[in-house]
Amino acid sequence: MIGLKNARKLKKLNQQKVAMDLNISREALSHYETGKREPSLALLVQMSKYFNVSINYLITGEEFKKK
Repeated sequence: MIGLKNARKLKKLNQQKVAMDLNISREALSHYETGKREPSLALLVQMSKYFNVSINYLITGEEFKKK
């Protein structure tokens, strides 16, 4: 989840703050950022709203491009 870490860093937030806001552990967030674990669809939606980015961005680090 390339974009998750990017989104967090762009907002200048640490893992602990984001984890607390999303009601998950800091360790879980770390695993999501490194790809060791995958979040549920519901959590992806919550993260997307939290960072105001698309789910695609959270996963790939890129927004959809119109063709």
